[in-house]
Amino acid sequence: MLQLFSSVQARKADAYTIQNEPVSSIDLMERAAAACVEWMNHYQDLSTKNILIFCGPGNNGGDGLAIARILHAQNITVIACIPDESAKFSEDFSINLRRARECGVEIRKNDKYSPEWLAGNTVIVDALFGSGLSKPLEGIYSEIVKLINQSKCITIAIDIPSGLYADRPADPNRDAIVKSDYTLSFQFPKLAFLFSENEYVTGEWHILPIGLHPDFINSEPCRNYLVEYEDVKGILKPRSKFSHKGTFGHALLIGGRKGMMGAAVLMGRSCLHSGAGLVTVHLPNCGYTTMQCAAPEVIASVDEDENECTQLPNLDTFSALAVGPGLGTGKQAANMLKLLIQQANKPLLLDADALNILSENPTWLAFLPKGTVLTPHPGEFARLAGKTSNGFDRLESLMAFCVKYSLNVVLKGANTVTCSPLGNCYFNPTGNPGMATGGSGDVLTGLLAGLLAQGYNPTEACILAVYIHGLAGDLAFEQTGYEALTAGDIIENLGKAFMELY
Repeated sequence: MLQLFSSVQARKADAYTIQNEPVSSIDLMERAAAACVEWMNHYQDLSTKNILIFCGPGNNGGDGLAIARILHAQNITVIACIPDESAKFSEDFSINLRRARECGVEIRKNDKYSPEWLAGNTVIVDALFGSGLSKPLEGIYSEIVKLINQSKCITIAIDIPSGLYADRPADPNRDAIVKSDYTLSFQFPKLAFLFSENEYVTGEWHILPIGLHPDFINSEPCRNYLVEYEDVKGILKPRSKFSHKGTFGHALLIGGRKGMMGAAVLMGRSCLHSGAGLVTVHLPNCGYTTMQCAAPEVIASVDEDENECTQLPNLDTFSALAVGPGLGTGKQAANMLKLLIQQANKPLLLDADALNILSENPTWLAFLPKGTVLTPHPGEFARLAGKTSNGFDRLESLMAFCVKYSLNVVLKGANTVTCSPLGNCYFNPTGNPGMATGGSGDVLTGLLAGLLAQGYNPTEACILAVYIHGLAGDLAFEQTGYEALTAGDIIENLGKAFMELY
């Protein structure tokens, strides 16, 4: 998995590489600059563009000067702008400034370029400040950020948009943060990239490998990770030729009520596509015909109540339990959930209305079986664990919550994060805005319940289910676009998503 190192750890990785590869710091900077130029040449036709690079006084500015020199050698029109020539420059900045001048790169002060350079034919490169920034931008640098943001130019941030912090919430004065179209980060993503409030400044971010030493990467402790394809492929269990339906478990899903039977149907259909050997859905009597018509492969367990679920079936024959979608939050549903928590001795998943009931009865949290999976969206999580004001605070709250109650929590949204009972967090890269539609969460619940029924470790089941769910959504998007994508489309693409991992 791709570690989400802090800015301090990233600097340690640089230092370790310099000492142990060994490689000089200026040559490591050269690698970074070359990787940026390679990306830029791939994504833009630079031969028709003017490149304006704003270089701060530290190593981020040194990256910018090296980029300018490489582009100049490719006969691309480039200007490097140094806003404050009286600033104290880093050693590598000074070396690259000398090299750039010797190669003939045009270097100007902030007020010495023509206004037409901020027109649409210019690409701006933000190399003012990297991830080590610890205070808001002010003075000339704040003015430059406003100038960049007011321009109509494509803007590329090097390492991180200047003014944004890597490891803590951004300053409320967001006028002092570069709003980039693309962010090129070295070796590791920044945690800040994964929170919704920063999307409008990071733009589309890309990770550029620069050959940092693998011994450091593999040994440095880390609690936050970005899941990659190979990780998920490694979780998926192979199937024996002599397998049978009993091999792959029996999932019990509880949900649905009058007017909300669609939630139970989506959950059941998704679970059928998860690989579970048998799927039973316990539902009110009014939903029996609906379920049998919509998903004849599902075993229907019918509640004695006509309109809602009020009683538990015998739990002995099931290998995983999931409850919540369409359940309702009435007294009878709450009593049933309480009884389920007391009796559950198999992997347990709570979603939707089960979470709403739980938030109204917080003392029940202590009685959840260890390893239980909760799948809230941010609003549901806030009702369970308390409100937070930003992504960093929410992540800290999530870690503390999972450790305190020994739970797995799948906090849904863009870059859905799975947090384990140990407090380790795994961010998911798949999925798209078209999945923000009713029923999408019910599909995830069914898929995850089916994996639990097959004997997957709960944390790995969460990581696998979230990845497959998002990948199915991405495959559906290719067919429907964002607006027309439905939860049913996600289900129809689950098989193709699994195939991607074979």
